[in-house]
Amino acid sequence: MRFPEELRYTKDHEWLRVEDGTATIGITDHAQHELGDIVYVDVTISPGQLVQAGQVVATIEAVKTVADVYAPVSGRVVEINSVLSEKPELLNQDPYNHGWILRLELTQPDEVELLLDASAYKALIGA
Repeated sequence: MRFPEELRYTKDHEWLRVEDGTATIGITDHAQHELGDIVYVDVTISPGQLVQAGQVVATIEAVKTVADVYAPVSGRVVEINSVLSEKPELLNQDPYNHGWILRLELTQPDEVELLLDASAYKALIGA
């Protein structure tokens, strides 16, 4: 499993990459492995919408279970990865690049510092 050092992580297995005040969000390699084959992604928010840290922003359906995705930070939705509606398997194949779920313009950038770094996330999952 991969744990990119430049990312921040949540205890609920989301990752976050910040570039120029915009956060790209997805699920971790560990999460996709635990879920198994992902067959459907339902993003429950829209571009322009404000979300709060901890709010459910998507639901992922896998062959064996369903899981919610939570916003790791607060912000305004600027983009949703529309490719996932046609190719949800990207979450399994490339969770940190093409398998991103949404992008937020940060409204409370200090929340990023509350997230786990790669070593703390690895410790959390026992890797």
